Amino acid sequence: MSQPSSSSSNAAESIAIAARRAFEDSQLVDPSERDVALQAIRKTLEQARDQVLAANKQDMEASSGITAHHAGEKLASEGKLSASLVSRLDLTRPGKYDAMLQGITDVANLPVPTGQVTFAKELGEGLELQRVTCPVGVLLVIFEARPEVVVNIAALAIKSGNAAILKGGKESINTATLLSSLIAKALSTTSIPPTFIQSVSTRSEISSLLAQDRYIDLVMPRGGNELVTNIKNNTRIPVMGHADGICAVYLDESAVEEKAIRIAVESKIDYMAACNSAETLLIHESLLSTLWPKVAAALIEKKVSLRCDPSILAAISSVPGASEYASAAVESDWTSEYLGPTFAVRQVSGVQEAIKHINSHSSHHTDSIVTESEAAMSAWCRGLDSANCFVNASTRFSDGTRYGLGTEVGISTGKTHARGPVGLEGLVIYKYMMRSKADKGSIIGDHEKGGKGYTHKDLPKGKPMF
Repeated sequence: MSQPSSSSSNAAESIAIAARRAFEDSQLVDPSERDVALQAIRKTLEQARDQVLAANKQDMEASSGITAHHAGEKLASEGKLSASLVSRLDLTRPGKYDAMLQGITDVANLPVPTGQVTFAKELGEGLELQRVTCPVGVLLVIFEARPEVVVNIAALAIKSGNAAILKGGKESINTATLLSSLIAKALSTTSIPPTFIQSVSTRSEISSLLAQDRYIDLVMPRGGNELVTNIKNNTRIPVMGHADGICAVYLDESAVEEKAIRIAVESKIDYMAACNSAETLLIHESLLSTLWPKVAAALIEKKVSLRCDPSILAAISSVPGASEYASAAVESDWTSEYLGPTFAVRQVSGVQEAIKHINSHSSHHTDSIVTESEAAMSAWCRGLDSANCFVNASTRFSDGTRYGLGTEVGISTGKTHARGPVGLEGLVIYKYMMRSKADKGSIIGDHEKGGKGYTHKDLPKGKPMF
């Protein structure tokens, strides 16, 4: 990552300081005002729908004289944008804008995640301790292409009490910049400072912001492995990584045909640009001549290319279309995130080998087993080192909205305090609060060095003491 100039460093510091001040000022605002702010944002975005879609059209066109309908196809064919990136960029897809707005309401309807007592003890006579959830602070969220992420993250940040600085991909610069300005406009009518949500647009600003560890508490990169690794290597700020989605479906020896076909096909084709679409299909060796050809036929019918190991490839030689859509796999296929109509398919001897393959080759995102065996189900969920372990269900369920989290900042494949779809609970930390009710206050000598000792008595969690 390039070194920032002094001017960009100064600008980044100003943005980070403004975010820190907005965060600190907001902590004395009643949490109910966060929902008022979310309602204001939804209303503003509803009124500005045409304006936002026009900005999105500019992003989709990407150059003058190209219609929005053909822009993505042209850029993708020129190698400037991948087909998956184009799909993520487009806000005009049926229902996408309404889903973005509904996400704001869904978040507003969730319980406030801060101010929750998770631990309460009487340490000694007249001395009480609580652990209470609170915001992380200032978030720096870096994401690629999808402009609605601006709104998703803003909603979650506001509800959880965190200030946020957002950086979207250059492909969505017009849409993301407008959405951010509309959010600030809406916030200016509420008790939440308008600088609570800010956006930046250049790479140099990001380089400078990554040095602002005095003011920024957590970096959340949402994109490919290269982006996440680059961020981790260029900052002292803690990073919650949202990296590749190399997800797998394993068809166990007891898999039922209808379940297997439905789950394998949807996991691959429902929305191939998503990080929770499946990229690897593992087949139990006993199914090579029975279930596998039927699954392969269903995938080929959907024009999915199959990268197969030798036994897998030989087993479907007579399946119609196999000569066109099936080919020999290479080693890199087992660690590839295609984000398109390609499946890497491999034979395994059982659930233990399937688990070993996934733990060695996947990104620890989402993996699903199709089986009727309770023992296999148990081994799968205990043995997989993945954030989401599914049984007889499509990998596409791995999503904050589908989990009932309102929406998500992203899906964490790391092992920080939050893992899997990161919603409100993943955006809070905690602080300890202590109160002495003793007439003279409390000191260590009251309980140690000949004092009365400690009681360490559990107390009802209830409400926070302050």
